Amino acid sequence: MAKGDPGKPKGKMSAYAYFVKTCREEHNKKNPGVTVNFSEFSKKCSERWKTMSPKEKTKFDDMAKQDKARYDQEMMTYNPGKKTSRKQKKDPNAPRRPPSGFFLFCSEKRPSIKAQYPNLGIGDVAKRLGEMWNNLSDSEKEPFQSKATKLKDKYQKDMADYKGKGKGSGGASSAKPKPKPAAAADDDDDEDEDDEEEEDEDDDDDEDD
Repeated sequence: MAKGDPGKPKGKMSAYAYFVKTCREEHNKKNPGVTVNFSEFSKKCSERWKTMSPKEKTKFDDMAKQDKARYDQEMMTYNPGKKTSRKQKKDPNAPRRPPSGFFLFCSEKRPSIKAQYPNLGIGDVAKRLGEMWNNLSDSEKEPFQSKATKLKDKYQKDMADYKGKGKGSGGASSAKPKPKPAAAADDDDDEDEDDEEEEDEDDDDDEDD
């Protein structure tokens, strides 16, 4: 993670990295408190990985795919240039970025996961949702992907209209605020959280100075 950029997504892990992590967890369970010789341990893991069949590696490949999906999704919303531009107040009239098919799936399934496993933390719920998504067939994912595509198309049209209304010349303040659709009412909390995060980041910058 880049220094001074706590918002940057955590890098994705490879199938082999997950395999090594699993080996280390197994070692710690069998030998609690025993320090690992890293170079020797890595060599054993490498030799063991080379002798594994593709079927045995499937579990780790799936974990890597799931982490890649998480990373790609987070990178879509990550803006490395935000540090220099975030002091410009977010325009409430600007179209909101649409969710992906995976996010739509999570929104639909998260309540049932929370109800079924009330003691799971946010990270565990997200992990379980990722596993459920990876186990879906292409046909089962299609309704979510199709809806995401439609939302993306609408977003691109709305952005073209938004930019075409003289955002640069007249300023966003000159445009009349659009009435907020009822479906967007639930998103208010998310916007508030975004603003709070931005304020926190500003505080961090002051401390750095």
